Amino acid sequence: MLKQRVITALVLIAILLPALFAPDAWPFALLSLVAIAAAGWEWGRLNGAGAASALLGGLLAAACAAALWAGWGEVAPRLVWWLAMGGWVLGGAFALRGGPKAWPAIPVALRLAIGLALLWTAWLALATARSIGINFILSAFCLVWAADIAAYFGGRAFGRRKLAPAISPGKSWEGVWSGMLGALLLALFWLGLNGVVHTDSSSLYQRLYGHFGAAGLALIVVFLASMSVVGDLFESLVKRAAGAKDSSRLLPGHGGVLDRIDALLPVFPIAMALITL
Repeated sequence: MLKQRVITALVLIAILLPALFAPDAWPFALLSLVAIAAAGWEWGRLNGAGAASALLGGLLAAACAAALWAGWGEVAPRLVWWLAMGGWVLGGAFALRGGPKAWPAIPVALRLAIGLALLWTAWLALATARSIGINFILSAFCLVWAADIAAYFGGRAFGRRKLAPAISPGKSWEGVWSGMLGALLLALFWLGLNGVVHTDSSSLYQRLYGHFGAAGLALIVVFLASMSVVGDLFESLVKRAAGAKDSSRLLPGHGGVLDRIDALLPVFPIAMALITL
């Protein structure tokens, strides 16, 4: 299993890095479009779409392509980000409060529409972040990864109080706090690189610091780290409600696309909303 995970990870990196570091933004936009379409197919399978799941993935890809054609991959309406942020904060709290038992009670059509909206706004935020610059999108990616890694090790070392035992028994409050600390340390480190390392764009942390100052930056980084946990828990809730361990087997050793991007889904649209203030 470990060998399989490593091989899959190396293949994904070999595909991702050339698209991410390409001179133009469109290769990454197209690659992420394919990934998000696969995530749409997985969402359909987890939420009762059956054979129509492929159609759902195709519809999502078409919606992303239409946004790219309209130029939204570079500059999207601000309202999109704020609607996504409201949906994640309010809708995420509502869904997590209801737990896995309440999710199947929501009509299938509504659950499919929710997934399409969340995945589309996440893709749009990814494409827009890449159009801003490599340094910007990497700083946002690394915030999520740093929070996840710090939460894992902090939870293993200090975890005592369960965060959401009915959804994800392995997560603890201590892990969440460790993840927040890890994200704060990363932001501090990234800001320290400003002026030392030449980059193509300002980072997410530089923009937030410029808008809100040190205290505002710290609060927002903590908020984004917490929302990455919400994204992770929300996907776990949907899988548990469907009786599935992984969203699919598209990525050998890693599960599905949704399993890899769940924590990113709320963070990127919310980050885009906050930098527009």
